[in-house]
Order: sequence, then structure tokens, then C-alpha cells
Amino acid sequence: MALNTPTIKQLKYFVSLAESTTFRGAAERLNISQPTLTAQIYSLEKTLNLTLIERSRSGATLTPAGKDLLSNARQVIEQMRGFMDQADMINRGPGGTFRVGVSPTVGPYLLPHILPGLQDAYSSLKLYVRENMPKKLELDLLEGRLDLVMIPLPFSNSRLTTEVLFHEPLQLTIPEDHQLAKLKKIQTHHLNGQNILTLEEEYSSYHQIEFLCRELGANIARDYEGTSLDALRQMVMMKMGITFLPELYIHSEIHHLQNLSVRKVEQLQLYRTHVLAWRINSPNRSFYRQLAEQIRSLVKTNLSKVNLDF
Repeated sequence: MALNTPTIKQLKYFVSLAESTTFRGAAERLNISQPTLTAQIYSLEKTLNLTLIERSRSGATLTPAGKDLLSNARQVIEQMRGFMDQADMINRGPGGTFRVGVSPTVGPYLLPHILPGLQDAYSSLKLYVRENMPKKLELDLLEGRLDLVMIPLPFSNSRLTTEVLFHEPLQLTIPEDHQLAKLKKIQTHHLNGQNILTLEEEYSSYHQIEFLCRELGANIARDYEGTSLDALRQMVMMKMGITFLPELYIHSEIHHLQNLSVRKVEQLQLYRTHVLAWRINSPNRSFYRQLAEQIRSLVKTNLSKVNLDF
């Protein structure tokens, strides 16, 4: 006699409960009643002959068995989603709904140039875009809450694979009356002793700038770390230091220099590499590679006036 097997719905409920940590929160997230959720979790535990959730007044905590099975549950859900997406692609061509994560320092300055083109290329493609900090994007990708992330390196994990999209220079941005602005050419040794403003440590560019400062004898203005690229620009305008801003941001936001000078530093190759990343075992990985190539093509066409490398 064949054993009963859990349903996809039960696994989704289990994963949602594990992530929400309360029955009430998970039920609201799933748009179902708490008794329905409780009954499905009880049925799942009965089918597996295991206790997955430890109930208490403070919430729901995974048992050791629940922790062991959570990753597998996510993989089964992902495989089923991939199965349905693949069937949809066979019926209607490349498309489907995908959850894409982007860094706040990338999304607003890149997505407007590529999303319309992706929609033209794949009429049935729908992208649910979510901005977050790089570490949170990585965790959401690993745990299946996102299908793809578009993010600058460094970004590496043995469970993830990446496809390089393009390389974007970071340009020195200084007040227009700064001593460096008076130089015909800015050399790397001119940065010695300068106060460099940077984003918070959670951003990948922080570590690039930190290494650069050590190499050139510059100082990171640690008391004035920016929460956004706009914040960095404003602090430079208030003469609190100098900074390096990415080319896409400069192209998108600094139409008039606004008392700023954007300069190249001779013999300094400072850039960030953007990648498209997904789980290495994703059932849609062949389509993701196709999507990465389409994004590269759109960037080359729509951002040809921006100084990007491929």
C-alpha cells in the first residue's frame, strides 16, 4: 500500500510558518484562517509521523526535524514552480512571473533602461521587483523568497551561480571649489590624506573603498557613512568629504553638476561588476542565462552613452 505524501500546499504552509514564526502571521501572509493553517500543519506532521513545529504562547518554533526538512521543502516548492513555469513557457513562449531582487544602489538607475525592453522581448514575462540590502538579497535568494538578484560583486556562495552583466566605473566626485578640482590631472597620490565618504558597511562598495583608502593613505569618514547615493552626493555638496559615485547614478541623477566636479583619477581602475544571480539548481537556469544575455544587449543599446565595459 502506497504511503501518503505531503501536498505542495502543505509544504508552502510549513515554509510560511517557519518564516513568520507565528500562526497568525503565517495565516495573514497566506490569506487563510488560522484554523485552516493549523489543520494543514497537523495533517503534514501526521503524514510524516514527525513533529515539525513546537507551539508556545510566544509563537511557533521549528523542532530539530522541522529545521532538517525546511530546506528540502523549499527545494520541492522551487521545483514545482519551475515545472509550472516551464510548462507555461512551452505553451506561450519564454515568460512567467519571477521575483527579482536588486540593490538600492542599482535598481533605480538601471531598471528603467531594461524593463521595457524585456517586456517587448518576452510579452508574458512578469517581474516582481524588490529592493533590499545585498546580504538580505542573498539570504532571500538562498531561501527561495527570490528567484533572481541583480547585484554588484562581491557575491559568492557555493549554492548560487552568477552571470556577469557589465562593469561600471566609479568616478571621483568633489566640490567644484575643492583643491583637487583645480588640478588638470588627478593622480592617485593626490588622494593621500583625503577624507573619503562611503556607503554603510552593508553595501559591497564599502569594502572596495576601504581597501583603496588603505592603499592610498586616504581616510574613510566613518562618522558620516551614507545610507544612499543621494546622501553621499549631498554630503559632498556640504563639503564633508569627497566620494566615488557609480557611473549609472551620475548619468541618471547629476544632470547639472550642482557645485560638484566629477573627475577621473589617473591610473586608478575602480569599478563595480554587476551580475545576475540564481540558485545553482534552479529549474529555470537555462532561461536565466538567456535573460542575462538579453539584459546585456539592452544595456549596450540603451546606455551606449554611459561609460560601461562588457
